[in-house]
Amino acid sequence: MRLTQKPMTALLVLLSATVLTVHAQAQKPLPKLGKSSLKEVVNAMTVEEKAKLVVGMGFKMPGMPPPVKGEKPKPINIGGFTLPPSDPEAYDVPEKVVGTAGRTHAILRLGIPSITVSDGPAGLRIDPTRPNDKRTYYATAFPVATLLASSWDTALVKKVGVAFGNEIREYGVDVILGPALNIHRNPLGGRNFEYYSEDPLVAGSMTAAIVNGIQSQGVGTSIKHFAANNQETNRNSVNTIVSERAMREIYLKGFEIAVKASQPWTVMSSYNRVNGTYTSERRDLQTDILKREWGFKGFVMTDWFGGHDAVAQMNAGNDLLMPGNPDQSDAIVAAVKDGTLTLAQLDANVTRMLKIILKSPTFKGYKYSDKPDLKGHAAVSRTAAAQGMILLKNDGATLPLAKGKKIAVFGNTSYALIAGGTGSGDVHKAYTAMLPQGLANAGIKVQPELAKSYADYLVEAKAKQPKSTNFFMAPPPIPEMDVTGLVEKEADGADAAIITIGRNAGEGADRKVENDFTLTDAEKALINSVSNAFHAKGKKVVVVLNIGGVIEVASWRDSVDGILLAWQPGLEGGNAIADVLSGKVNPSGKLASTFPVAYQDVPSAKNFPGKEFPRPAGQQPNPMVGAPSEVVYQEGVYVGYRYYDSFKIKPAYEFGYGLSYTKFKLSDVKVSTPEFKGSVSISVTVKNTGKAAGKEVVQLYLTAPNQTLDKPAQELKAFAKTGLLAPGQSQVVTLTLHAGDLASFYTDKSAWVADAGEYKVQIGTSSREIAKSVSFKLAKEIVTEKTHKSLTPQVAIEEVINK
Repeated sequence: MRLTQKPMTALLVLLSATVLTVHAQAQKPLPKLGKSSLKEVVNAMTVEEKAKLVVGMGFKMPGMPPPVKGEKPKPINIGGFTLPPSDPEAYDVPEKVVGTAGRTHAILRLGIPSITVSDGPAGLRIDPTRPNDKRTYYATAFPVATLLASSWDTALVKKVGVAFGNEIREYGVDVILGPALNIHRNPLGGRNFEYYSEDPLVAGSMTAAIVNGIQSQGVGTSIKHFAANNQETNRNSVNTIVSERAMREIYLKGFEIAVKASQPWTVMSSYNRVNGTYTSERRDLQTDILKREWGFKGFVMTDWFGGHDAVAQMNAGNDLLMPGNPDQSDAIVAAVKDGTLTLAQLDANVTRMLKIILKSPTFKGYKYSDKPDLKGHAAVSRTAAAQGMILLKNDGATLPLAKGKKIAVFGNTSYALIAGGTGSGDVHKAYTAMLPQGLANAGIKVQPELAKSYADYLVEAKAKQPKSTNFFMAPPPIPEMDVTGLVEKEADGADAAIITIGRNAGEGADRKVENDFTLTDAEKALINSVSNAFHAKGKKVVVVLNIGGVIEVASWRDSVDGILLAWQPGLEGGNAIADVLSGKVNPSGKLASTFPVAYQDVPSAKNFPGKEFPRPAGQQPNPMVGAPSEVVYQEGVYVGYRYYDSFKIKPAYEFGYGLSYTKFKLSDVKVSTPEFKGSVSISVTVKNTGKAAGKEVVQLYLTAPNQTLDKPAQELKAFAKTGLLAPGQSQVVTLTLHAGDLASFYTDKSAWVADAGEYKVQIGTSSREIAKSVSFKLAKEIVTEKTHKSLTPQVAIEEVINK
């Protein structure tokens, strides 16, 4: 319940509290964080101190002059982006770790230190060099989230988290701003590489795994962006119009899974509005759902410069405003004085922050080394990358490549591998292992003259490339080298060809359909030229996809013999790709997002990224804010495979798909009980029937009865990856469903309900490759959870219905 007070009463209460605090402090020693109760520490703080604690120290830009002492701080203009003024303390107090994203204010008289937060969903983002310091501080670029999710291996992802967390701790950072787990609503999403999947179970499970790994090292995470942050276009201004059911079943479910399974230290609210209100200003989202329904125990921080109204954010339960500016603190103090923000609410925000500060390495005085085990972490990165790569095509057993084979390596990105995306998801790493280097390390010979031609071409092209003036954006890609005069000679001398196709994207902009989702004319010509020449000699051609998001493959895949989806594999990418191409690692990755035949098949294609409105008269364009806009999620719950499978639209490669160098058979599928009573278990025997050791992913899809509520044809409800099975070896996999797994969200009832009736269980290795179906019955409906009425759209939404 929100408390309100009339202005005069509020002021009297405030003055009385201040007098009592000062008097009490004069009578006894000041309380100290960690030595006194949290209540005592909070009561000892002045309103001004509380207002500083819930507002970050500010945004310090390299090379920007500090605020002039004695003058009111002014807004900062950087590359056309107007940023709010920074707190002078950001310049007066040296950074603990150079190049991090922000800090909180210290209140030293009460023993409250400043904690440091850093970007880095795929690796710690700090500056590699420091003034007057000859040492380097490189970080490990781990595989991007989409690749990790493609492993379908939560134990592996947790190991990545352990290595990641150690690096965070040893470089002196308290909280990493990641992982990110927004849904792949549309393949053009600019930050999809930072996100895991189109499915909330996969996204939530992977997030929980990496959070548990990172936080096992005594540092914190900030899962983001909460919520419905599914595009970069007008991200700071777009109003996402979406039904409560779609929000809860698709866009919030992954966050719910992660919060309940891992308790991240913090959650980051997103930039966008949801149904008319900024997410950071929605009390139903930040307090009712996140904290009360899900039991989240940490604090919520804004995305950088997110939201509009500092007081509304405090009242919503958004506990920390980042990166923070003095005007926000002043507004909070004024709001307490006039009663629009109660002391009780502000104290709740402060208390949540103090609970996390108590857990931080900084508070505990951890003596960080600045020397994490980068070599060991690189090995973890390489293993994870290889385990998440997906073999999309392998006609005629083209792969694996035998040791000693001579390979002609084509494509710019073979020689300039993309380890990860741009913007805050980028990592300052010591190196990136290129594909030719990896192949050579695997004992596969790379044609030297072709490699030299590419090296010379890229050096010359990079010298002519315009430098990016935008922190978020990479320079435009270099056009593919014309290989017309080289390809015939290479087809004569090499045993096979590899072509790498690269894509990069990131924060600040979404991708385009032409020449991004689809191949460029030069890329098509490269594939055709190489394939024609090599096939004429009876030799094979393999394409490696070094991409951050889904692309079109249907129009060109028949021209090649093999396709390996390597995603963006981190700093050991070239070695990890070679591990799979050579057969050292048997590919076991599976798609966590569908590859459509054409962009028009995507359920959100007609309303992504939405529509823009005219700017108010006199308002100047501001890239930081974007244009007034809205996007309507008309597809409702029919995102990804839920849409393709329900409406019988054939994808290029379906959700859950991935080949292996061996074969598996699923058999002996058994359901523990024909009548659901609290839970039901389904067991299946997985046997390796091929000639190479490998791993398989068992996927459980559930079809629920739908007497009154429109439901997808099937939904992923459980999955498990086997161990490494030798030829002929079997493993029994058991998957368990609980009542909540059966439930759908009924908006009119504000409840999750498992309907009575027959539930069909489909066990398979992709959403379309089903080995066996079994069923069980629920005799009487179960209300698994009652919720707060929340997130109500202001307008009617004509959602897609499966009829």
